[in-house]
Amino acid sequence: MISLIGTRPAIQVGHHQVLHYDTVWLGVALRRAAAAAERDDFPFVDEIRLGIEQYLETKCPLRLLPLADLYDRMRHMLTRIGCESIADKLEPLAPPVTLSLTKFAQEAGNGFELAFFAALRDELAHLRESGAEDIRFTGLRDAAQALGGSEKWDSRCERMLSEIRNFLGNLDREHRQFSRPLRLRVDAER
Repeated sequence: MISLIGTRPAIQVGHHQVLHYDTVWLGVALRRAAAAAERDDFPFVDEIRLGIEQYLETKCPLRLLPLADLYDRMRHMLTRIGCESIADKLEPLAPPVTLSLTKFAQEAGNGFELAFFAALRDELAHLRESGAEDIRFTGLRDAAQALGGSEKWDSRCERMLSEIRNFLGNLDREHRQFSRPLRLRVDAER
């Protein structure tokens, strides 16, 4: 399929598609690669990021661009302009990914908290392997209500809400030990 000029393709990150994104993360990835290549004299990060942004908006014929393919193109471009050492150090970094906790709760089913937490942990590990570092969660209250199995908000829902928050907090602390930690955030609830 061909993308309309002036629109960016969705970026495929693991099992997820990121539709609305800026390109700040591309600059971060380029700066990391330059630092890893010990190229402190590399002043073109913003120009390259803007060039990639222009490609995504005006020249990319795809509606869905896998993150790995984008980075392959970036490495090729860096090599063509004589920055092979930076291209060799370039590691995929994804735009922020948003996960619906409601979706995980519905898939796990009423009363299957362990399945919910296991699926969420597995998905975060997969996203991390795919280059995601910034994960945003939506639907916290709806997920708690679905797992609590209640039509109206009650004490079971409140308990599940607390358990989900504790779980995400523990995951956030666990992932801070990595050289590229995950940043987990819950979007504001209603």
